Amino acid sequence: MCETCGCTITPANAHLVKADGKLEHTSDGKASIEVLTGLLHENDHQAGHNREHFHRHGVLAINLMSSPGSGKTALLEATIDAIGDELSIAVVEGDLETENDADRIRAHGVPAVQITTGQACHLDAHMVHDALHELDLDGIDILFIENVGNLVCPASFDLGHHINVTLLSVTEGDDKPAKYPVMFRAADLMLLTKSDLLDVLDDFDTAKAERHLRELANPADVLTLSARRPDSLAAWLDWLRRAVAEHRSGREMHPSVQPDGPALHTQG
Repeated sequence: MCETCGCTITPANAHLVKADGKLEHTSDGKASIEVLTGLLHENDHQAGHNREHFHRHGVLAINLMSSPGSGKTALLEATIDAIGDELSIAVVEGDLETENDADRIRAHGVPAVQITTGQACHLDAHMVHDALHELDLDGIDILFIENVGNLVCPASFDLGHHINVTLLSVTEGDDKPAKYPVMFRAADLMLLTKSDLLDVLDDFDTAKAERHLRELANPADVLTLSARRPDSLAAWLDWLRRAVAEHRSGREMHPSVQPDGPALHTQG
């Protein structure tokens, strides 16, 4: 896994990087914890730059997070088919390897950029910044950023996005919000996906999943849907329409602050 998010530091080895620990300093003499803090600070600075870029183009950026196999790409495909004529969509895909998901999105006539992270278990603001150079955001209403499948690290990184949407498949267990509180506490919307399987599963309780979310003091909406059942997507599509309308209103009422860094210019 990666070191930029500190996920290599565990309760069992934290003593090694603390004061007087064997790994207190990096090979060049710098303090290990300071290096991690510096990386996160630089990420946040780049995220602010990305966000300003989105504002300038009038784009709503939505970060999709979940464990692998929860149906993020399938949901995007169904969403594009259902609302693509109404709202202009672009997608940034994050995976350790392959262009498989980006190819699936492109097959629906939507621009998609694949980020391959190698061993990194999440996207960061710098990766997204580089991907934006490959997209023409003029006229785009929503940019979906499909993060790497992982219920831990993606929630810790600001990408410059506006909204976090966390997916929880009914095949995963209704206690996931309790087990992975950082991820679900960060959610602005929780989607219970693959709901068509509830017909054959008896060990997932949607009410319990929502209760675990509320126990994190998160008031986010919870929607149950299935990418295989277009009729179940109505509430999700309405939520997207409202989010776009509110973003447009907020952008007009609150002009964004100019970034500290240099302007980013996309390529067509």
